[in-house]
Amino acid sequence: MEYIEFENDKYPHFQSLGNASQFAIPFAKFFCKGIGYDIGYNKDEWKYPNAIGIDINNLNDDYHANNLPDGFVDYIYSSHCLEHLDNWVETIEYWISKLKDSGVLFLYLPDFSQKYWRPWNNRKHKQIFTPNILKEFCISKNLKHFCSGVDLNNSFIIVIYK
Repeated sequence: MEYIEFENDKYPHFQSLGNASQFAIPFAKFFCKGIGYDIGYNKDEWKYPNAIGIDINNLNDDYHANNLPDGFVDYIYSSHCLEHLDNWVETIEYWISKLKDSGVLFLYLPDFSQKYWRPWNNRKHKQIFTPNILKEFCISKNLKHFCSGVDLNNSFIIVIYK
């Protein structure tokens, strides 16, 4: 098996190739139906199927992660994006506000267990998460949610229902 090494720990090589979304899309298909956004998709071939792609922070575009089109959608899907944004709490609250009643926010997030993804090692990341951090956030806001454990990609899924 090919691997990458960071600070004497070994990780699967595929973590260095991008497209983390490929690991979450099969699960997202159970939750993300109807009309929705893929926020932070990066490349068209990595975008959630049939979603409207929204860049995370390109202010040259009409829309970005914290300026979504007017109206409401059935779902918002986002893979390995939230950690790049300044205020993840405000962002999640904003994204939920853009969902229809019974809409779904589906997040695939890098976990603290992958040392390279920590903000002090990867300056593109402004946040680091664990499933427990997101679970506690949802509980504090009385949000119905489902949270997975950490997968082989050192990432996890959280689904938040409006």
